[in-house]
Formats: sequence, structure tokens, C-alpha cells
Amino acid sequence: MARPALSQEIAVLEQHPRDDATPDAGPSRLDAVNQQLAEVYPELSPQLKLAAGYVLEHPVEIAFQSIRKSATAAEVTASTLVRLAKRLGFDSFDQFREVFQSAVQAGPVELSGRASNLRTLASQTDDQVFLDVGDAAFDNIGRLFTADNQVRVREAAQLLLDAGKIAVVGFRDTFACAYHFAYVGRIAMPNVQLIRGQEGGLLTELAPFGEGDAVVVFGFEPYCAETVRALEVTRANGVNAIVVTDTLRSPLVPGASVTFPVANATPHFFPSILAAITLVETLLAECVAFGPDDLVDNVASFESRMREMGAYVERG
Repeated sequence: MARPALSQEIAVLEQHPRDDATPDAGPSRLDAVNQQLAEVYPELSPQLKLAAGYVLEHPVEIAFQSIRKSATAAEVTASTLVRLAKRLGFDSFDQFREVFQSAVQAGPVELSGRASNLRTLASQTDDQVFLDVGDAAFDNIGRLFTADNQVRVREAAQLLLDAGKIAVVGFRDTFACAYHFAYVGRIAMPNVQLIRGQEGGLLTELAPFGEGDAVVVFGFEPYCAETVRALEVTRANGVNAIVVTDTLRSPLVPGASVTFPVANATPHFFPSILAAITLVETLLAECVAFGPDDLVDNVASFESRMREMGAYVERG
């Protein structure tokens, strides 16, 4: 591998300033990984050298592609990428890829650029957009179901079950996540309230929440100012926060009781909410599974009321 290629890669990374408030800031960690790759490169096998070359030249693809797609592009097997990650001291390829994601996500999301990329994909083959969106979707959900997240889900579910009242916040692109959580969650737990913040009513809606309560917050880059404000208000009132966001560098993370950094990569021009919606379903399922019998009774009562009111169309 030519040394100028590495120097050029490091020069690009150095354009991102280090966030001293974050000990493991994304760009600086990626810089260290690239330097480590350069040091071990001469000792690598031919297959590992192919993998290392692709990693150095395609940091964005490594961040967001599935391991299968990255392996195909690098002309190696997926196991080769895993071996490379472990050679650099990582326990798994996902842990290795998180370094790249932190660095890439440190910059602003340009929606117009993503839209233009869709046009570029479409010019390659007729089905490239369809296939790439599918690959990203499967990868995002697959990365949700890890041992670490299983522990977080159990912790978050217990926090929700212990809460007196539960506020749910998500504006603009994540409103669908908040609405889904509030609508489905309220069926089992009547103490769930969706915060809409309409017509300047954000502070009024959040005023009743305090110690012993919980707030579930959704937010991806570009982060919504109202969401940050809602967290500041609830934090000041002693409300426990469960944050669902895209990276640990998110401004929503500080002060959270439980944080879920979910994958939202997609060729689509807007960040994907698929993994976040899946997490909502997982959290609520956990609450019903391990909560009191009242939750099951609430679901049964809701269904009975809906049928009595003719809310459902009965199959002939």
C-alpha cells in the first residue's frame, strides 16, 4: 500500500476537530485505527491486505454498509473483515465499525446530498436503490439485537414500569417513533402521554412531570431544538430519561438514565427510523412480559372497548 494514500486519509480526518468533552471522540479514534493499520500492514496476509486497503479508502462505506457488502466490495470474505478487526484489538466487527460511524456521524447530515446520491445509485443499475435500502434495513435491525442492548432493554423496561407518569417526546422525523410508542404503550400503560408541543405548549405539557416519572426521547441528526429543550426541562425536574438516538455524541445523551444508540443508516435521503420502531416494540413487549398482570388486563379491556364501539371491521 502506498504511503501517500494513508497520509491523504489522515489529512481528511484531521479536518474534524476533536471534541475534548468526549474522551473517545470519533475522528481521533478513527485516526488511531488508520495509523495502526499502516503499522501492521506489511505483516498482513494478502487477503487481510485487501481488506485493510478497502477500510482505509472507504471509511464511509465501512461505517454504513453491511459486513457482507463491504466484504464483496473489498473482494474478501466477511470472516476476513472480522479477522482484521480482531487483529486490531476489537472484539467484533461491529465494535470496529462503530469507530467509523462515530467519525462519520460527527459531521452534519446533508439531506440534499443524500437525495443526489439516490440519483447516482439509480444510474448504476435499475434495482440498486431497492437492494441498498434493503441491505441497510436488515443491517440496522440486526445490530439492534446485541447482548448489551438486551441488558439496556431490561433496565429501561423496569424504569418504565416503576414510573408514575411517562412522557414521550419526538419531533419532526422522529415523531412517528414517539407516536407509535405512545399509542401502543398507552394500551397497556395508561400513564403514557405523548408530548406534542404544539402552539408553544411544550413547557405546559412537561410541567406535571417530576421525580419518579420517566421520559422517552427520540432524536437523530439533525437534532431538533425542541427535543433538546424538552430534555433540559425534564432533567431539571428530576425525570428519568430513556434516550433513543443515533450516536453517543448526540446532544440528547448527557444525563440520560438509559441510552440506545440505534443504527439509522440508509441510502434514503432521511435517516431511517426502522431500528427505532423495532426498539419501541421490543421495549413495550418487555414491559408487558415482565410487568404486573394489570398490563395484560388493560390490553384486553382496550380490545374489548374497540370491538364494542365498532372500531374494527369484522371479517365476513
